[in-house]
Amino acid sequence: MTAYWTTHPGPLGDLLLTCDATGALTSLTVPGAPGAKGLPAPGPVRDDAPFAEARRELDAYFAGERDRFTLRLAPPPATDFRRRVWAALDEIPYGTTVSYGQLAAAIGVGGPAVRAVGGAIGANPLLIVRPCHRVVGADGSLTGYAGGLERKTWLLGLERTRAAVPAG
Repeated sequence: MTAYWTTHPGPLGDLLLTCDATGALTSLTVPGAPGAKGLPAPGPVRDDAPFAEARRELDAYFAGERDRFTLRLAPPPATDFRRRVWAALDEIPYGTTVSYGQLAAAIGVGGPAVRAVGGAIGANPLLIVRPCHRVVGADGSLTGYAGGLERKTWLLGLERTRAAVPAG
C-alpha cells in the first residue's frame, strides 16, 4: 500500500508528516525528534495533496484558532497498553497538564507501571496532534518530550495563553 509524506513549516521547525493511502495521518514529527530519523522503507511518496486538512488544522492551531484536531489518525501497530495511553493523551484538555502518575491512574495502572506510561508517551508517533506535550512531572516540572523541552515549553505557552482568553 502506498504511503505519502510531506513537510510543513511552522513555529517549531519543518514538521514531517506521513499518511497512509487513505489519507489518515500515521506520524507527525519535529526536527531532531527520535521518530524524525527518516522515512520508512520502502519509502513513501512525496505528495502534499493528502495533507491539505492537516496543514489547515496545524496552521490554525499555531495561530491560536484551534484547540483540538479532527484529523483521521492511523498510527502504526502498537500494544494494547500503548493504545490505551495514547487514547488517554487525547482526553487531556487543551491548555491543561497532567502528571505521568495522573495519566497512569486514568488508565487504571500505578506504581512501577508509571514508567511504562512514560515509555508509551515517548513512542507517540503523532506529536502535537496527540498532545503528549501536556504531560509533566509530578511536581509540575517539564520533563521528557521527543521534540525537545524548548518546543514543549512553546506549545504549553501557546495553549495557556489561548485558554486564558475568554470566549467572545
